Order: sequence, then C-alpha cells, then structure tokens
Amino acid sequence: MNDQVYYVCKYTPVELLKAFGAECVHLNAMPKNFEFAEQLAHPNLCGFGKALLEAVMSGSVRRLVLVNCCDTIRSVYDVLQDSGKLDFLYLVDMLHSDTLCSRERTAVQLKGLAKAYGEFCHTEFDAEKFRNAFAAPERVRGPHLAVLGARMGTELFEMVQTTMPLPVENASCVNHRSVGEVQPPAEADFDVLMEWYAGELLRQVPCMRMMDYTGRKQLYNDPDLKGIIYHTVKFCDFYSFEYAQLKQHAAVPLLKIESDYTVQSSGQLLTRLEAFAESIAPVSCERGEKRMGKGYYAGIDSGSTSTDVVILDQNREIVTGIILPTGAGAAIGAERALEEALSDAGLHRDDLDAIVTTGYGRTAIEDGDKSITEITCHARGTHYLDPNVRTVVDIGGQDSKVIRLDETGAVINFVMNDKCAAGTGRFLEMMAKTMEMDLDEMSVTGLNYKEDITISSMCTVFAESEVVSLIAQNKASDDIVHGLNKAVAAKTAALVKRVGGEETYMMTGGVSKNKGLVKTLEEKLGTALVISDRAQLCGALGAALFAADMA
Repeated sequence: MNDQVYYVCKYTPVELLKAFGAECVHLNAMPKNFEFAEQLAHPNLCGFGKALLEAVMSGSVRRLVLVNCCDTIRSVYDVLQDSGKLDFLYLVDMLHSDTLCSRERTAVQLKGLAKAYGEFCHTEFDAEKFRNAFAAPERVRGPHLAVLGARMGTELFEMVQTTMPLPVENASCVNHRSVGEVQPPAEADFDVLMEWYAGELLRQVPCMRMMDYTGRKQLYNDPDLKGIIYHTVKFCDFYSFEYAQLKQHAAVPLLKIESDYTVQSSGQLLTRLEAFAESIAPVSCERGEKRMGKGYYAGIDSGSTSTDVVILDQNREIVTGIILPTGAGAAIGAERALEEALSDAGLHRDDLDAIVTTGYGRTAIEDGDKSITEITCHARGTHYLDPNVRTVVDIGGQDSKVIRLDETGAVINFVMNDKCAAGTGRFLEMMAKTMEMDLDEMSVTGLNYKEDITISSMCTVFAESEVVSLIAQNKASDDIVHGLNKAVAAKTAALVKRVGGEETYMMTGGVSKNKGLVKTLEEKLGTALVISDRAQLCGALGAALFAADMA
C-alpha cells in the first residue's frame, strides 16, 4: 500500500517508477459527487479533473504522478500542490510531439522524475526491474466493439462491458497504451535507456493532445471492429473534434455518449447503451419457462408520466390499449395498468403467453419475461403502424428521442436528450402549470397567435421566469404558448438534424396530441408528421410485438 503510485495518463513512465519498486495504479474511479472538488476548483473544470481532486482530497491517494495532458491537469496540479494531502506529487512536462527535440526534452523529464522519486523513497534505479516492467499490452481479438474518445471511468466501462453483445476494448485516450511492445536495449546505461524510453513513450498511438494525431486512424480501421462507443467528458473539447470527423467516415455503428465523470451520470446513459447493443445484435426473443396462456401477448411501457399497456392476440391484432398515470412507483403503476387492460379485454393473467416491458421503469417490473429499451420498442411499434416511416420523433415525459429506421423497421441510428427537462413533456407540463392551464387546453392554445414571441431559454427554471415576465406584460396566452412551442420544436429539430432524419416522419408519445406543437414542428422540419391514433401506445405496442415473438 505504501508503495502505490497513482497515475492518470498513458504517457506516464510507469516502467520507470516500477524500477524504483513502485506499484503503479491507474486512477480512474468515478465518484458519487464532487463535494470536495467544487470547494477548490473552477465550476467549469472538466469532470475528470474534479474526480481527480475528489480522490486525493478524500485521502485515498498519497502518491501521484501527472503528465501535462491539458490545462485541466495543470490546474489540478496547482491545487494539489497547496493541499498538503500528498506525500509525493510530480508533474512530467512532456511535449506534444514526437520529434528529436521532444524526445531529448522528455528524456530530461524522465531523469528528473527518477531523481525526485529515488530521493523520496530512498531507492536506486534497478535496471533489471525496469526491463521486467515491459510487457506486451493485451488486446481484444476477433469481432469486438471499441470505446474511443476521452478517458472513460472504470464504473462506466464496466457497464459498457456488461451491456454489449460483443467483447469491448477500451481504446480511449488513457487506456490504449502500447509501451512494452519493444524491449529495452540490453547492457545500456541509464542515460541511453532514458533516451530510448522517451521515444517509446512518445511514439504510442497518439491521443488528441498530440500535434500529429493521424496515427489514431488505426483505432477505427480494424477489420474486426463492429461498432464504436465514442465517449467525451463534459467541458473537454479535445475529442469533440475527432468525433465530428469520425461521424462522417465511420463504417460501423457509432454511439456518442458524454459523462461528467460521476457514477450518477453513468447511470443516466444506460438506456442509450442498451439501445445501441440492441441495434448491433438483433433482440433475442428466446425464453425460459413458457407460460401456458391462450395466445395473448402484453407489452408494458413504464414511462415517467404514464404507463401504457397493449395486448395482442395470436394474429398480432390489437385487443386493447390502456394509458394510466404512472403514479409513485413503476411496479405498482404497471400492475394497475395491466389489470385494467386485462379487464378491458375480458381476459385473465393466465391468458397471457408472454409479457415484455419497456420504458424508464422497465427493470422495476418483475412480472415481465423480458425487458427491451424504449428505443427499440418505439421503432418496432412505429413500423407496425406505418411501414413507410423512416424517422420517429418521441417527446417523452423525461427525455426526447429521435430514431432513424430502415425499411424493415430496424434502428439505424438514434439520439436522446435526457440530461435535463428541456424540450420534454415535463417542460410543457411545468409551463402549463405556470400559465394555469391543463395540457389539453395548452395543446390548442397558440394555434391562433398574433405576436411571434421567442422564449430565449430552454432551461425549465429560466423559461418559467420568462413566462411569468411575459404574463406580467399582458402578453396574450396564444402568443406565449406559441413561443414555448417554437422553443421545443427548435430543440427537437436539432435532434432530427443530428440523427440525419429523413421522410416519412412519425411523432409518437403523448405530446403528439399537442396540436400547436405538432404544427410548429412541421413548420420547422418543412414536412408533415404522421400522427397515429395509437401514437401514445407505440412503445407498449412494440413491446407486445416482441412478446409475440416469444411464442
């Protein structure tokens, strides 16, 4: 424990530290929050920088070696110098290019670290330990997926591994380390070893901090690569540039996710990861013990606002569809909605051959035979209602999503806005309360607006302040609601553009009943939206169709 030295960058000279007897530990954990870091650092410091501060200030790290990856690491180093929390802290000032000058400069830095750490631990450089520290890096072989982009926290990567249908290689900036592929020269003195070692560190597959990062192409030109999960960290711009390029040229499925490096943020990404996994490997409808039903199948969509149930017969015809408020608990809401649907259809629980759950509360429903994401279920339900649809727009209670389909109804691509209430059904619900309207009244208000008002903020709190101000100015309700519809439509249209939406479009979910918003979104997209009378049941319908596949 006393010999543990923590590091955060793949350019860290861990083999040199091991030559002094150090046990090198990759520091990459995601904290629950940034309680300590927010007291010490600027609020716009990236999440990883805050996670690093959190680990040190909590007392779990006593020795730390940093590399000047970016301004964040320099800022963290400055804060930690004054913290008094570390027994040993060192910043390796490594240049961002692989030139002769850079290698000479890096060799000097390596000697400086060796001197500082040797004096700290009263140990001399051991050439044999140094050579033994080099080992060929392990790589995933055969068909696999890869995490690219900015460093991904350990907890989030474990979630990715658990969720994906293929092995996953972590090729994010800090993890794809290639030092060790070549052994050090034999019988060389310390100075020669450090010059050689500097070159090995700098000629790795580059991260985006390097001036020449063209060598990164080998990460996504692997013929065994079947999909990419591209990760970025909030407030870090380095990898946003690469993603923009990769999006244009990737020949495999691509999912972009962003985290703030807290465990909470990783949990919010689970639906995206599961939907991506389902798009790569077709949803398996194999089942265990078979129910002895009578040829009926149920789909339960547990949403944040409503719980929807669809029951199909053996011909895949809709027997009934029920929409009820979710209430305080997903499991209780699902049970109540299912019983209501069975009663409406004149059926009993024993008549059901299979139940599939979807929606944000899907995992809380224990009675289901299988759980499938709402992305995949909305795609399946939409294709059933209209096989010509190629883009699905769903403004849900707590998130908005746009899904692109192929001619078979399979998901080609999707995007979600699930980080806040902006542009969601919850946003509209809060604005309706502010204007003392119910949602039905709000859905038609704004159709006959006179003044073209613009709501400048999509944040629910700030938008509410704007609405209150407009009411105080005696602005007409039609004009205010139209301004709100414009704001939501603009947000939704941006998602459509990101996913590469194409006609025909269908809008699903309860917000599809909002005539004013539908009209405004159609104007924004320049095309008509297909609105089915079963729009709100689309997710449950898709789930029921998957349940029928289990027969």
